[in-house]
Amino acid sequence: MFRDSNIGAICYYMNDINQTEAFYRDVLGLDVERMEDEGSDWLLAKTANGVELLFFEQESHPGNSPIIVFELPDGGIDDAVTALAEKGVTIVTPVSHAPGGWSAEFADPDNHQISMYQPGDAPRKIN
Repeated sequence: MFRDSNIGAICYYMNDINQTEAFYRDVLGLDVERMEDEGSDWLLAKTANGVELLFFEQESHPGNSPIIVFELPDGGIDDAVTALAEKGVTIVTPVSHAPGGWSAEFADPDNHQISMYQPGDAPRKIN
């Protein structure tokens, strides 16, 4: 049934929509749009490969939202982790070996885990 399907959106439940908007816009650098539906605000962020991230304000705790993975095809995972840490982001798992490459995980303001992955043939540092 899903074999030929692409992921179109990933939904998150967030405790504080304003804090979420600032984090994904200012820290991660995504273009975030504030939307309104039936009197409540929600957020939409489109990624380069067309997957939409949707954020809805309601009770949130780790485990009731998915983990997303951002691919770093050009490398630089060490630089990305350093930049996030300098902005006060909690690094959950430092850069470590993953199948075929490297990964690291960090937490957003609601303590949802976000992962990044880069292929093993890409440089770990850009500079």
